[in-house]
Amino acid sequence: MPRVADHDQRRVQIARAFQRLLAAEGLAGVSFSRVAAEAGVSVGLIQHYFAGKDELLRFAYDDAVRRMSERVGMRVREGSDAGLQVSQVLLDSLVELLPLDEEREIEYRVRQCLSAQAPYHPGLAEVARRAGGDLLGYVTMAVEDGRKRGEVDSGVDAVLAARMILATLQGLADQVALSGADAFSARDVLRPVVATVFAGRHDRSLS
Repeated sequence: MPRVADHDQRRVQIARAFQRLLAAEGLAGVSFSRVAAEAGVSVGLIQHYFAGKDELLRFAYDDAVRRMSERVGMRVREGSDAGLQVSQVLLDSLVELLPLDEEREIEYRVRQCLSAQAPYHPGLAEVARRAGGDLLGYVTMAVEDGRKRGEVDSGVDAVLAARMILATLQGLADQVALSGADAFSARDVLRPVVATVFAGRHDRSLS
């Protein structure tokens, strides 16, 4: 068991070093030798844990998506424990996906860079489809849950509403990345979009 844990930890260590370099310099500026220096390991060790660059790309992309999902899950649990309305829990969890601090900015750049490579790499395309599908599924379920609780009107199409919210979220993430986290209140931009969907008579949390 310790060997498995050590193996996984070493792969994450290498992937995080790759992510930092990718976020700082883009894919063209990343090589195994530079990742090795950043991670404090040898090139041979990287080649031991990753058969090639494509495998490292996929693992790093998966790792960034996993951390994103973990933060969303944490916000959902906290909101549920606090008895918050679905709309507020959704807003809080979506804000976690914006590049508002150093860690989330690295994740944003990694996702942007590697999703752009997805059409040319089947492994990256699989991660991108899964991540996008999971996020769409989560927001759709939140809208459906809101409808059951009277926070969303019965005639609202949950999937279309979720796509509208996510389209706004992606554009907002791009604006934050370009303008800087302190340039404007991203939450204040996202709040009325969520409120447009959660406009049922029992939802006053976003007003």
